[in-house]
Amino acid sequence: MEKRPGRLLLLSDLSVRNTAYEVSLSRSLLTWKKRLPSPVYHPFKPSMCRSVTVSEIICVREEEEENSSRDEGSWRKIREGHGRDCRQAFTVSYVERGRNHRWRCAEVTFVCPDAVLCQRWVQCIREQLAALGCRPKHLLVYINPVGGKKRGKRIYEQKVAPLFARAGITTHVIVTEYANHARDHLRTDAELKQFDGVVCVGGDGMFSEIIHGLIWRTQMDSAVNPNSPEEALQACPLRIGIIPAGSTDCICFATVGANDPVTSALHIIVGDSQPMDVCSVHHNNTLLRYSVSLLGYGFFGDVLSDSERKRWMGPARYDFSGLKMFLTHHYYEGAVAYLPAKGIMGTPRDKTRCRTGCVVCEHNGKVFTEKGEKYKSAESFDAEGEEEWQSVRGKFLAINAASMSCACPRTPKGLSPAAHLADGTTDLIVVRKCSRFNFLRHLIRHTSKDDQFDLGFVEVHRVNRFRFLPRQCQSDSDLNLRDAHKRQIFGPLCRDHPACSCGPHYSSWNCDGEVLKHAAIDVRVHCQLIKLFARGIEETTVFEEVTNPCAI
Repeated sequence: MEKRPGRLLLLSDLSVRNTAYEVSLSRSLLTWKKRLPSPVYHPFKPSMCRSVTVSEIICVREEEEENSSRDEGSWRKIREGHGRDCRQAFTVSYVERGRNHRWRCAEVTFVCPDAVLCQRWVQCIREQLAALGCRPKHLLVYINPVGGKKRGKRIYEQKVAPLFARAGITTHVIVTEYANHARDHLRTDAELKQFDGVVCVGGDGMFSEIIHGLIWRTQMDSAVNPNSPEEALQACPLRIGIIPAGSTDCICFATVGANDPVTSALHIIVGDSQPMDVCSVHHNNTLLRYSVSLLGYGFFGDVLSDSERKRWMGPARYDFSGLKMFLTHHYYEGAVAYLPAKGIMGTPRDKTRCRTGCVVCEHNGKVFTEKGEKYKSAESFDAEGEEEWQSVRGKFLAINAASMSCACPRTPKGLSPAAHLADGTTDLIVVRKCSRFNFLRHLIRHTSKDDQFDLGFVEVHRVNRFRFLPRQCQSDSDLNLRDAHKRQIFGPLCRDHPACSCGPHYSSWNCDGEVLKHAAIDVRVHCQLIKLFARGIEETTVFEEVTNPCAI
């Protein structure tokens, strides 16, 4: 055995399945290379050399006779080969990447020539894992037992809990009993200081409950008024994990790349961290909801409203309602005022995609952090100047705000392919009134390689705040785009409503799958307000390199 403090922590000749390997451990890599008697040696051939980063080792354990219930299995072979000591082998569990960004837990068992060396290896690996301060030790878990296909509890118990136990993570599990149970518990009863993170087992609705409870609790503890759209919200201290078990798991797909419970559990175990923007949606200085993915008025709002009345149809209700709304072809009148994002990197129509280690999110996050103090009061907000506010008015088929790509298995590109998770902006997409055929062209481009914004009736803006006022706004008419002493950008578009031939025709806002009861809203993006146990979607090239780790 040789130890090189400057480069390696341990270097030994060990056995894997009765084959000799040279095994080395540094602070970043565990590597094992097959020793071949042949003079022709291929050190970088995957079958000859394997590596795993220390940060992606799940755990290490000594193999003991009393822990093995199968005397006929591999342990008997270990005992027969080294019959005098039953503590000469150790097993390393680690992350192994599969196709389509899926992860699984793999294992390799090393047999040592003596027990002392085995214990030294186990102790050294455990010391390196303990030095990883990003890993959670104690988690608060909420399980939605009725979401999706009602498999949340079974998914957690069969696929996730064993992995947490293997990694030494303790959990406090709460099975929700009614709608907003998790939100209410986080707001008032949860002892958050005892936990390193919060995990939700369910779909996007369950995740929405978690962020609403956690953000509200954080603002209350920080004496911040969440009902004021001018307040700069405090970032949540705890990371959030998502175990997908719902009918739609768009958030998980956008931040991990796959809707797989095991993959999500492994991201939690290794302590990944992905910041995420959150949009606060206000009406008349009252908080309505928080949004992290899609705000949709018009087509997507109508689809959601109609599908809610057909829940008995199951997931098929979305297809039915989508076809119905497309054939109905409603358009709505109103006006949008928005504050364009200034001094940032990236545009909604570039080819940059938000991936692991996104430079756009890093750069823009720093920009908005420096500007954070600028928006703490209404006075500082107005100081932006009238010239920076821009407006769009007319007849619209859809008004969408995408804070992420909103990609899912059905639409791999999403509503806005170049939207970013943590750049402090949202992509405001305005689809003006057009023919049914042209609108179909726009929808089809969500699944094709064409630029879905390269149409004359579609415009997109990257903004950090916007307001919407519908036509014939009555109960919502007190939501102005300027203070009373300033000239309004627009007033009611139909002043003599009783005499005109148009009826009060409103759509609803689709806010991450929930219907908002107010059409006039004020939306502001809060940069990197929450963090998830995720790392974003890894690039294909990165995936290929890690599949052959010795190429690192």
